Amino acid sequence: MEEKDTRIAKKHKMDNMEHEKSEDRNQANEENGEEENEMNFAGSEEMELGISRILEKVEAFNHLVSEMLESGKSLFNKLNQEFEERVLMIHKEQMEKWQDEIKELKMIDATNEEMNARLNNVKSLLQTVHTSL
Repeated sequence: MEEKDTRIAKKHKMDNMEHEKSEDRNQANEENGEEENEMNFAGSEEMELGISRILEKVEAFNHLVSEMLESGKSLFNKLNQEFEERVLMIHKEQMEKWQDEIKELKMIDATNEEMNARLNNVKSLLQTVHTSL
């Protein structure tokens, strides 16, 4: 927004300067006579045409830069959104993986506890059989 305000202010300033130059030129033309008026007017027209072309280039360049900034901003916002989505997906996948590992460890632990209990039962049976012999 500031850039647009700056451009508008510069354009108004240039318009005022051109208007002042035009007034100065008109006064000089009145003082110097009609023959010199034609020469000054032709030079002024060329100058104004040159200035006008430069101002058009400036305006076109400013428009291009503005479009590039908006495009870049849009691209970065899109990339940022995609990045966030991807990071969240990676986080979710990793959390699920660790939860699966925890479940697996709990199953292994439960199986180990069951096997330990069976081994103790077998040990106890063997001791009983051994003592009865």
